[in-house]
Amino acid sequence: MARPGSGLLVPVNGLGYPPQNLARVVVWEWLNEHGRWRPYSAAVCHHIENVLKGDARGTVVLGQVDAQLSPYIIDLQSMHQFRQDTGTMRPVQRNFYEPSSAPGKGVVWEWENDNGSWTPYDMEICVTIQNAYEKQHPWLDLTSLGFCYLIDFNSMSQTNRQSQRKRRLRRRMDLAYPLIMGSIPKSQSWPVGASSGQPCSCQQCILVNSTRAASNAILASQRRKLYGGTAGNTGAAGTLTVVRQSNTFAGTSLWSPTSASSGTNNNNISVGGGQAKAEQVQLPLSTANFPCSPVMPSLSSAHGHHALTINGQNNLNRPGTQRISMGTARGAIPPGVPALPVKNLTGSGPVHPALAGMTGILMCAAGLPVCLTRAPKPILHPPPINKSDMKPVPGINGMRRKTKKKHLKRGKNPEDVVRRYTERIKVVPDEDCTICMERLVMSSGYEGVLQHKGIKPELVGKLGKCGHMYHLLCLVAMYNNGNKDGSLQCPTCKTIYGEKTGTQPPGKMEYHVIPHCLPGYPDSKTIRIVYDIPAGIQTNEHPNPGKKFSARGFPRHCYLPDNEKGRKVLKLLIMAWDRRLIFTIGTSSTTGESDTVVWNEIHHKTEFGSNLTGHGYPDPNYLDNVLTELSAQGVGEDNLKD
Repeated sequence: MARPGSGLLVPVNGLGYPPQNLARVVVWEWLNEHGRWRPYSAAVCHHIENVLKGDARGTVVLGQVDAQLSPYIIDLQSMHQFRQDTGTMRPVQRNFYEPSSAPGKGVVWEWENDNGSWTPYDMEICVTIQNAYEKQHPWLDLTSLGFCYLIDFNSMSQTNRQSQRKRRLRRRMDLAYPLIMGSIPKSQSWPVGASSGQPCSCQQCILVNSTRAASNAILASQRRKLYGGTAGNTGAAGTLTVVRQSNTFAGTSLWSPTSASSGTNNNNISVGGGQAKAEQVQLPLSTANFPCSPVMPSLSSAHGHHALTINGQNNLNRPGTQRISMGTARGAIPPGVPALPVKNLTGSGPVHPALAGMTGILMCAAGLPVCLTRAPKPILHPPPINKSDMKPVPGINGMRRKTKKKHLKRGKNPEDVVRRYTERIKVVPDEDCTICMERLVMSSGYEGVLQHKGIKPELVGKLGKCGHMYHLLCLVAMYNNGNKDGSLQCPTCKTIYGEKTGTQPPGKMEYHVIPHCLPGYPDSKTIRIVYDIPAGIQTNEHPNPGKKFSARGFPRHCYLPDNEKGRKVLKLLIMAWDRRLIFTIGTSSTTGESDTVVWNEIHHKTEFGSNLTGHGYPDPNYLDNVLTELSAQGVGEDNLKD
């Protein structure tokens, strides 16, 4: 089945911009930890638009329209969402769609998560699904959008093409998103400067602003050099492009295109050379959400004709799918043209946007062909793999582990555990007990609060390995406040006594070798680890016993190189899984969600074919770092059995 079109392309005039009186649907979105723009609900978007009309630099309190969003506010001046209880900040943007699209009709497509509740798709995906649904397609493959899912409209289900896991999906009607009329406003996806027409004081703005005058002179020189001889001939042989010098900075293009064309040519921004066919303008994806991202001129020459590509800030306000379709429809980059990846939304790109823009200006001035592109999207998963290609990891028995009760080795009573790892001190030094903060020569601060037979408040003990000293009653109190698994951990140096276990909820861990190599390990296959933990009810060892906990993003796929060191790490990770140390229940540091399954200070690589998020390869130090993290949890190489 051919991929359905989005149905969002807005008619454009000769400059490539929508007509001034065109109606558009506004969708506000926030950027999650995976670099994906997640839409707010229609009711929230109406609320934001109402505040925006009154004060374009004001603050939007989201809790006024949605009680679940009570901790969140949006600062319209900096275009960021702020969570008041955790301090988490996330960029927001204002996107535009055609009124006949899904948000314009109030259509919402959702998938069922592990908790049995419904999660809406990203707006671009929602629009694509709705378009295929209206055309009565039986199914839709989302691979072209970067997701390995197959949508089946007959069974109303979503199937993961890799794991074959199936989820229900549904289509429901909701409030339509707000509709606006008139010209597209200045970009609402960047922070607004302190005063109109002036750049902000960030380093990027200073760099770009310092090159503005030089860039105008260079562009004028290029215009005279490339088009000076054809200024008087605007017939069918070509189209003349005039570049207006920049006179503004904040919120508008540094280089704004105007087009003068005649004859039978299409209204493309282009320059004809020696051929009758004009070359279409290249419009890359917008540099969304960089406060003052420089525009990127691209000059390419091939076969005797030239094309000038101009990429302005106003492109940010194009409808989302229109930007995508224009980006994918652009002409091929001539061979040999250097491509400089622009820093992406997560800030992990190799080239700073301002530096990339300045480099483009200088290379253009030297007459060199330049094409500045966005950084590629992260490659999270390998190509699809048959089950027959999944092999056991050499030297490791089995391919699956499950959490079992026998993995929990509970200690005896607290007094026995404390006495097992300490020795009494007869001559007590005059220093503080770092647990109760009382002097060791005094009684424990837990005197009267905690009572245990055989342990007097004034008794002091020294831990056997590290030698740090504490009140024995304080150590008992610390043990009672922990996992009560028969182990102790020194609060000063973190030395572990006994076998430490965690509070990881029940689940399963699978591991196998796949016939693909990781970046940086061309001679090794890959070990893939799949963690799967379902949502459930918290027990007495968790923060809120009896309350439900969520499990987002499962199954989670992680990757190691299939070499000697990678297999050693896998053995230790299996041991950490058995001790329930890989995950825990707490508050997510990325989303701020509480009572959810989170990583427990042992980092994993979840990005297969790239390292744009910092969670992928190549990373030459990762294996050593994760061995150190495992050792800090009491899972060291000395625990491995020969």
